[in-house]
Amino acid sequence: MVMAAGLGKRMRPLTATRPKPLVEVAGKPLIDHVLDRLRTAGVENIVVNVHYLPGSVEAHLAAKAGGLNVTISDEREQLLETGGGLVKAAPLIHDDPFLVVNSDNLWIDGPADTLKLLASHWDSSRMDALLLLVPHARAQNHRGLGDFHMDRAGRLRRREKARIAPFVFTGIQIVSKALLRDAPEGAFSTNVFWDRAIEEGRCFGAVHQGLWFDVGTPKSIVETEAFLQNG
Repeated sequence: MVMAAGLGKRMRPLTATRPKPLVEVAGKPLIDHVLDRLRTAGVENIVVNVHYLPGSVEAHLAAKAGGLNVTISDEREQLLETGGGLVKAAPLIHDDPFLVVNSDNLWIDGPADTLKLLASHWDSSRMDALLLLVPHARAQNHRGLGDFHMDRAGRLRRREKARIAPFVFTGIQIVSKALLRDAPEGAFSTNVFWDRAIEEGRCFGAVHQGLWFDVGTPKSIVETEAFLQNG
């Protein structure tokens, strides 16, 4: 599942005329960076949700899918946010568990392929969600306070108020369809699912071994490109 339906408000004015996944970073659209990583990891079938300027995303995918089988989850009538988007797309996704990647993601692999490494950590007997996290100190351009704490077994808990959490969510995760059970109707955040999984002890994390960039604003694009160019 590739999440590509957001409005990209923080990326304005670049998103005034194009959706955020088509904003270019380091010479190509953000979504193309993701598609390249998916192909390298051996992914063959993807579901992509669309809402904002959906025709642009669909046309780009038709031209740039490069061997990937693409199915569109259409949210033109209502933007469903991350959680609602997963629920709507679930009938189109035939694998369980399945990979979910934000289309505005930019990462560089460490010693191993990031997506394959994440998959190697999956354990259906213990998990409903497995989130790829990056240490706060290595979250390039990230201005937030972090998202999660992780115990020795890999179980996650939320950041405590007025504290910095040691790990940041990268926008990459593996989830089971069991995570989506008893979902609210309409638009809602994946946080609803994560909070329940955390309470049940079934939300885990794996640490990204490479580089990851928070590319959410025009300024962050400049910073990311400078980092990639200069090392």
